[in-house]
Amino acid sequence: MAECIEIRAEDGTTARIALQGAEPVSWQVEGQEYLWNGDPAHWNRHAPWLFPVVGASAGGMVQVEGRPYPMAQHGFARDCLFTVVARTDDSVTLRLEDDAGTRTHYPFAFRLDVTARVTARGLAFDLTVSNRGEKPLPYALGFHPAFPWPFAGGERRAGGGYAVLFEAVERPFVPEVGEGGLLVRSQREVPLDGARLDLDPEMFTEALVFLNAESRALRFVAPGGRTIAMRVEDFPHLAVWTRPTAPFLSLEAWTGHADWAGFDGELSERDSQRLLAPGGQAGHGIALTLEG
Repeated sequence: MAECIEIRAEDGTTARIALQGAEPVSWQVEGQEYLWNGDPAHWNRHAPWLFPVVGASAGGMVQVEGRPYPMAQHGFARDCLFTVVARTDDSVTLRLEDDAGTRTHYPFAFRLDVTARVTARGLAFDLTVSNRGEKPLPYALGFHPAFPWPFAGGERRAGGGYAVLFEAVERPFVPEVGEGGLLVRSQREVPLDGARLDLDPEMFTEALVFLNAESRALRFVAPGGRTIAMRVEDFPHLAVWTRPTAPFLSLEAWTGHADWAGFDGELSERDSQRLLAPGGQAGHGIALTLEG
């Protein structure tokens, strides 16, 4: 595993942040772990950051000024080494800047700063995307944390007592995910009861993607009421994902999403990709809190 930095709050809450991907790999409250352990038998990540795209790109490529560039699903930041630019007992700021390697996939001058801070029973992130170039910067950003399921009693099954509670009532329809992870225009219904989604592993043949969600917060609730809450700032799309046999649940927050099937345009034309002016900066935020 890449080198990690541990940060600690006064109440004893701790987190470990890996230099690879600026990925949080541990979040412990009162000595209990609340991030997925990265078991490669199910999924070898913990809570990666997604940049400069979210989701799959058509043909595994993006086009910039008519030239194709290879682009992995969810971009490349999660596999890059970040550098430490600031550190305290309870926080660390990590940075990724463009270099010769990133420009073979994404020919733009950028900077991505990730500040992680532990609080009482919480873990918060401030993110800043900077355009260091002379052209508009097309980007998308996402957070893909996974949490143990179950994490506080109950069972990982239909009727096991676990649910996701949205902050607001959401539409009970999500786009289907097609070949290669691309979104398709047809939709499927999900068993939302207003703002409550009772969890059943078998519903996750693919991610449940709530585009332009009404909610700015999600709560992963255990049968006894203990809750992992995630609040987001400037992430309009939310997703819930696992694999039918994997003992975790992922709550995701995205500014962008996968290409629609059949898309063949420029990266700057990709649906929901942000365009950041030369010299501009954009801020985004995530806060995790253990409740109950």
